[in-house]
Amino acid sequence: MKEIYHPPTEQIKLINVFYALSDQTRLRIFKKLFGIGEHSCRDLDVSMAKSTLSHHIRVLRESGIIKIRSEGTQRLVSLRCDDLEIRFPGLLEVILYASEPV
Repeated sequence: MKEIYHPPTEQIKLINVFYALSDQTRLRIFKKLFGIGEHSCRDLDVSMAKSTLSHHIRVLRESGIIKIRSEGTQRLVSLRCDDLEIRFPGLLEVILYASEPV
């Protein structure tokens, strides 16, 4: 199986994080993952086409917000909380509590 690219912690850029979370769907996915932890991509319970969900997951992954790991035939997705906290201390709390309910 092809290895999935995740930017190293030191290469996560704030502008990319803000861009990724400027979309309401991606912000909703972010908040859902924060609440449930690691979860299967197909079980995220987001009503949209599979290709659209894949696009949103890719944007979140390439920005450094989430990580994906393979387990058998499943792809499990989770937030990179530790990496984001190292790179931008306090940012997760600001995003979670300052954004409008979605």
